[in-house]
Amino acid sequence: MSAARKSDLEVSAQDVVVTRVFDAPVELVYEAWTRPEHVARWWVPKGFKPPEILELDVRVGGKWRVHMPMLDGTHCTAYGVYREIVPNERIAWDDFCDDKDGKYFHKAFVTVSFEELGPRKTRVTVRGRLEGVPGRDPMWTMAFMEEGWSGGWNDNLENLVAVLPTMDPIASREIVIVRSYDAPRELVWKVWTDPKHIDRWWGPNGFTNETHSMDVRPGGKWRYTMHAADGTDFPNLITYLVVEKPARLEYDHGEDDANPRQFRGSATFEAEGKGTKLTLRLVFATARERDVTVEKYGAIEGGNQTLDRLGEYLRQAG
Repeated sequence: MSAARKSDLEVSAQDVVVTRVFDAPVELVYEAWTRPEHVARWWVPKGFKPPEILELDVRVGGKWRVHMPMLDGTHCTAYGVYREIVPNERIAWDDFCDDKDGKYFHKAFVTVSFEELGPRKTRVTVRGRLEGVPGRDPMWTMAFMEEGWSGGWNDNLENLVAVLPTMDPIASREIVIVRSYDAPRELVWKVWTDPKHIDRWWGPNGFTNETHSMDVRPGGKWRYTMHAADGTDFPNLITYLVVEKPARLEYDHGEDDANPRQFRGSATFEAEGKGTKLTLRLVFATARERDVTVEKYGAIEGGNQTLDRLGEYLRQAG
């Protein structure tokens, strides 16, 4: 993977824009911005040590917070709230940064766009819209945006050039299962998002499911326990990130609040005549994690059995 040696930089009275083209697929580049284990490796401007990702809740209304230690022993804290999330296309957030005394020294609204230029080429555009900072000379603020803010993003994107080749290709980290059902997608969506339905079919053969709570909205959680035939209980936690009724769900899947993210999942519901094409996609952080899940827990076979059970339930419901 490669990129231009220096990002394009555009400065206006209010905006600073930094662009970079990466030789990597848009899905991989987007993922590098949305998983804390990846962000911690490239969000390191010159003069800083690797950051501590305190929070990265990538959903509309979700918060992010990063502790950024400096080489001189001081530190700052960057933080904000996500305002727009369009997977593989755009992320927007409020952007603040506090100095070591807890006083913020910049405030901006940031939009990051991801543009697919080809199968393995992606343009990233980072746009920062400056807001005035009380007590700061406007000229100082402008100079900071032109030099400090844009320079920091240039550093970050240069780091990302080096990180992307070390990320396993998504194809080696994912499980994809596709089914077509003779049922309208509104019905398929309903039986996927209503506990009184999903508990009657969810899980591989021999399992029963017990939902404790389900809140299908961005940031909402589904807590449930899968009961195996031998009496073993498997607690599960799903945190919804994207909810686009009746077309798409995206979520983090974990075990409980102490282990909330084992993999990223999505389910898409496409109208196919009077029926529905369902695509279930599970993406792991590494190819090894994916392989262990397949070998130890039979994830592919279990996923196929689960979607077969969904098909049988839909036939009975119809």
